[in-house]
Amino acid sequence: MFEAQVTHSGLLDMQVCVPECWTDKQVKEFADANNPCGTENGWSIVREGSKYLAGDPERVQCEDRDGFVHLLLEA
Repeated sequence: MFEAQVTHSGLLDMQVCVPECWTDKQVKEFADANNPCGTENGWSIVREGSKYLAGDPERVQCEDRDGFVHLLLEA
């Protein structure tokens, strides 16, 4: 069985691959626990309409794992 994972980690951003059924709260808890960003509020999900998503949705289907999605987070 596949598990959630951090697929990219930068100074101010990160990408995670998580089960598509996970809530935003579960995504944030996973991100904060597995790659603490060091800010008081921790990571936040980049929302649709953000220039950083370039028109893509918040949750993008993973090409390699059925039932998983990628999300971008920012510090």
